[in-house]
Amino acid sequence: MTPPVEERRFVADARRIVVKIGSGVLADAAGGLDRGRIEALVADVATLRAGGRSVVVVTSGAVAAGVARLGLAQRPRIIPHKQAAAAVGQIGVMAAYEAAFGARGLRVAQILLTRDDLANRRRYLNAKHAMMALLEWGVVPVVNENDTVVVEEIKLGDNDNLSALTATLVEADLLVILSDVAGLYTRDPRLHADAVRVPLVTAVTPAIEAMAGESRGHLGTGGMATKLAAAKQASASGIPTIIADGRAPGTLAAVLDPARAEGTLVLPVADRLARRKHWIAYTLKPGGALVVDEGARRAILGAGRSLLPSGLREVQGSFGVGACVRCLGPDGVEFARGLVSYSAAELDRIKGRHSRDIEGLLGYKVSDEIVHRDDLALDVHRDAGAAAEPDTGPARAVAAPAAKIDREVS
Repeated sequence: MTPPVEERRFVADARRIVVKIGSGVLADAAGGLDRGRIEALVADVATLRAGGRSVVVVTSGAVAAGVARLGLAQRPRIIPHKQAAAAVGQIGVMAAYEAAFGARGLRVAQILLTRDDLANRRRYLNAKHAMMALLEWGVVPVVNENDTVVVEEIKLGDNDNLSALTATLVEADLLVILSDVAGLYTRDPRLHADAVRVPLVTAVTPAIEAMAGESRGHLGTGGMATKLAAAKQASASGIPTIIADGRAPGTLAAVLDPARAEGTLVLPVADRLARRKHWIAYTLKPGGALVVDEGARRAILGAGRSLLPSGLREVQGSFGVGACVRCLGPDGVEFARGLVSYSAAELDRIKGRHSRDIEGLLGYKVSDEIVHRDDLALDVHRDAGAAAEPDTGPARAVAAPAAKIDREVS
């Protein structure tokens, strides 16, 4: 059964896409890197870029490539040996991507992350700012788990989960997980001839999870269970996921074509922007307050604008980058809450000034906005006569590269 075209329409409209490429997709028959397949996938990504989409690649393959380069008979079982193989293989993986993208006039950047990097607030924000700057510059970030230093992540095949974390980090519209199978099946298709592909998952229930079983590939450590877990995680963040066969020619174009409905589409549980704003409004504890002028309040309430430094009049409290703050009008009445792009001390220095002055005053600039519109939740208790919050849709403003990005974060 094919899902209705309407349920795939938002997939075709995705503008920022994270593509995870598994070891089973990248490896050749001998267990080394299949450069022809890498070039084919890169060609697909280049086509997406030419169509106005931005793409982040999350890649596996470092350990498998290291095994081939070292001439090992099989994948190491001892953690230090896996880490050493990853260190050797990572060079080849990035060289292959750089050559393939370079042949199409595209630049790449290597991003090595672990789950700990994304769990630490300071490192999370630094990674986010750097990734946004790369996307702004038209560079394709190639993300891999830092297998040389991690332990638990290697054993879990965590690049699937890393792809979901990366999708959340860059506020992606879609996560595509390319595997060596064509999607989720009712049973393992390599063991059961009667297995049927599941084209649409509206919710990852225990029954759906049971279908994933314990299937694994011989070149990686993950299986369908880890891919489904990653899709579930992305779904909770409001991001749809497609699990598809990365070995098929033109696979990325196929999964983004609503009429073809390739792979398995896992729908998000709720709208990403609505969930985020609810979290800001009702879950986070404000660390301070910003008093703005009437013009800024009207622009935010009536036109869905971001808060710029020119509209800021007073900073109350002490807080770091990314903190939740109350937004007050000149009368002291709260009308919104949001996440700040600068610390209290930095805001005190740039209040009332134009965005173009930020770098001159601070020596660096992370963003033109003090609080971006996607990080603003309007006060649901404000007067009924006030303008309703407009549906501005997912914004694509990105942080400018900062000379001093590693600042204190509360």
